[in-house]
Amino acid sequence: MVKIGLISDTHSFLDDAVFKHFENCDEIWHAGDFGNIELADKLAEFKPLKGVYGNIDGQDIRRVYPLNLRFKCEDMDVWMTHIGGYPGKYAPAVRPEIYANPPQLFITGHSHILKVMFDKKINCLHLNPGAAGKQGWQKVRTLMRFAIDGDKIQDLQVIELAV
Repeated sequence: MVKIGLISDTHSFLDDAVFKHFENCDEIWHAGDFGNIELADKLAEFKPLKGVYGNIDGQDIRRVYPLNLRFKCEDMDVWMTHIGGYPGKYAPAVRPEIYANPPQLFITGHSHILKVMFDKKINCLHLNPGAAGKQGWQKVRTLMRFAIDGDKIQDLQVIELAV
């Protein structure tokens, strides 16, 4: 079993509470818009970090983190990208691949809207952890925590951060 802390859209702001909420996680996954490499480095020093770059990220982030990250966690096929849309409204850049070769878990950021949706057409769970930073229009800053055990997701939690 692997315990995951999922975060996105920090936009150069890293709340100290993230470290408390992710202290029992094995890995942190960041779905883009880190804001700066120093923030990514702080997360990577704390726990093993997987991430993708977002539309606001500069070359410092883009040299380290890819646009798309497709990997296995336990027995689960995971695809993480920043701008991916969601079931019924996938982004044009991912639409052909997600229908031709769907992952079991599709993670995006960008919208600042927390989403947990299952796409029955392709048998895929979509997660967007919302935004953990202070940039944007969201009223509540959010994170997610969950575990992957084999090919199952367990104990999915949404965490609200103080304003």
